[in-house]
Amino acid sequence: MDLVVVLGLCLSCLLLLSLWKQSHGGGKLPPGPTPLPILGNILQIDFKDVSKSLQKLSKVYGPVFTVYMGMKPTVVMYGYEAVKEALVDLGEEFSGRNILPINTKVNKGFGVIFSNGKRWKETRRFSLMTLRNFGMGKRSIEDRVQEEAHCLVEELRKTNGSPCDPTFILGAAPCNVICSVIFQNRFDYRDQTFLALMGKFNENFRLSNSPWVQVCNIFPILMDYLPGTHKIVLKNAAYVRNYILDKMKEHQESLDINNPRDFIDCFLIKMKQEKHNQQSEFTTENLMITVTDVFVAGTETTSTTLRYGLLLLMKHPEVTAKVQEEIERVIGRHRSPCMQDRSRMPYTDAVIHEIQRYINLVPNNVPRATTCNVKFRNYFIPKGTTILTSLTSVLHDDKEFPNPDKFDPGHFLDASGNFKKSDYFMPFSTGKRVCMGEALARMELFLFLTTILQNFTPKPLVDPKDIDTTPLVSGIGRVPPLYQLSFVPA
Repeated sequence: MDLVVVLGLCLSCLLLLSLWKQSHGGGKLPPGPTPLPILGNILQIDFKDVSKSLQKLSKVYGPVFTVYMGMKPTVVMYGYEAVKEALVDLGEEFSGRNILPINTKVNKGFGVIFSNGKRWKETRRFSLMTLRNFGMGKRSIEDRVQEEAHCLVEELRKTNGSPCDPTFILGAAPCNVICSVIFQNRFDYRDQTFLALMGKFNENFRLSNSPWVQVCNIFPILMDYLPGTHKIVLKNAAYVRNYILDKMKEHQESLDINNPRDFIDCFLIKMKQEKHNQQSEFTTENLMITVTDVFVAGTETTSTTLRYGLLLLMKHPEVTAKVQEEIERVIGRHRSPCMQDRSRMPYTDAVIHEIQRYINLVPNNVPRATTCNVKFRNYFIPKGTTILTSLTSVLHDDKEFPNPDKFDPGHFLDASGNFKKSDYFMPFSTGKRVCMGEALARMELFLFLTTILQNFTPKPLVDPKDIDTTPLVSGIGRVPPLYQLSFVPA
């Protein structure tokens, strides 16, 4: 009985301490549900779809509120105004990255996605400049994407209209584009090393968004002492890192500082230039993680969007038919689509935007952190506080996009059928941490989808009305359900 009393007192003290910290510790945090000791608010969060839980809480606590993921407070920005105010108007103050425990183990604070401070700024600046120098967003990269689109069509022809799982084929195309930038070479679609790498990317994207890994990120001690899928994530990440390391060694042996061939060469040259700088961020480890970041990010998000997009087009064959009619009218059958075509194809452009809006690939953005103490509206948010900016609340805003849960290209068309831009379209995030591959991703989505639909009609194996587009997993990212289809020659 004495032990029960002691435990009860301890839990009561923890609860009081938690409540005190919420209202006094480090300032006046936004309101939110009362956290439990140790657990915080995790019992109020559905880890199968966190964004739905945040939507419910926003109805009670407003557009800015606090939830406790375990014992750590997380401030949530919900709705366009709050998200824009944080990421654009106060971009510097909210430009930190909250590095999740699983990412700490994988990236160790290096690279361009999960880094902070001077390292992040210098690595991002260098990466952006180097990618632009190799044609990112320019004509030279468009040629590469067009060539890869041609290879993709030839690979799809080999299926002869038979049912197939498109996961690896649609992953191979964007992966080869980014490979040409960072490694100066592409892979054959049946190359076993290539297939193994994409398999690791695909598995890690799915597992990293699973409820178990999300819980491990809240209670990292679980990763050290319990078995689980997090072990597979770490093993897959090590496999990719070792591949990158081998490529780095090959580049070092054949490096010509006067003739850089690709991203790795440029980074190695920068390392040589700064070899006497003790505080240099251009190190072997940072190179390895930065290349991994660019490699994975340049592959997985675009391939997932393509995969999800084809699923939606099969569910809505009337949309597919209208896109194909526009392709026939503007491009025809005898030349490859190019980026100049996009301005004359408002419906196709609207469809691609609607795919991105509807699938809401990264519903709550990659977690941010405050870089200093911030006064936000009437609240005080301490330095280092985790920030979640709900992109769902922006992309599915019912005032900007009527019937937001309906797939409707009309969301991006005016009354005359012209393409209509929207400030609420931010699938790549916004502000200082906006996806640095946005221009390439937009180009790839347009050129790959139009080239596929110029040559094929995606045919489902079931009645379109029976197609389920519900995500397989919805954590930091949404993973589309597995499916098969036939690519029927158009």
